[in-house]
Amino acid sequence: MPPRIPRQSVNEPGSNRADIDARLGQELATVVSGARRRSVRDGDRQIDTAHLLHSLLEYDPEVRAVFDDGPQLARLLGYLVQRSIGYGLRWQGSVEDSGAVPVVTEAEGFSPLAAGAMEYAGERAAHRGGDRANGTDLLAALVVDPQARAVEVLTRAGIDAGAVLGRIEARVESTS
Repeated sequence: MPPRIPRQSVNEPGSNRADIDARLGQELATVVSGARRRSVRDGDRQIDTAHLLHSLLEYDPEVRAVFDDGPQLARLLGYLVQRSIGYGLRWQGSVEDSGAVPVVTEAEGFSPLAAGAMEYAGERAAHRGGDRANGTDLLAALVVDPQARAVEVLTRAGIDAGAVLGRIEARVESTS
């Protein structure tokens, strides 16, 4: 009988994990590492946008500050925990890909949407003059595709992804 938890092979085709982590820097490398552990523990074949959202909320206080209030954040974390204990079972074995974003080269261990979000986070960082993406760059990248699992989790928690993106943009403008 095969193991319940699929392995994420180091030899799978696509971008090298170290390359992705290096482009993101230490702050987001920790987030990606947490998302990777969560995806393996959940029995998922790939890191998806909901795994990345959960890790961002866990590790990045600036990302948590984007959300309006304690109850909203608590609801969101509650849905993410439910996903870990069964809510996400319908996602197991499926690939997160809406087709709404340009196709990127598949990055090892990441769903196509998650890989695209990571690319977009890097582009956002470059656009604002940063060397590497930060947590809010990645959060913005996670919420731009309405078909992303992260957006579905936000919606189920009663949070408008467009409003989240608007708050991120407002924070960026206020610091420039």
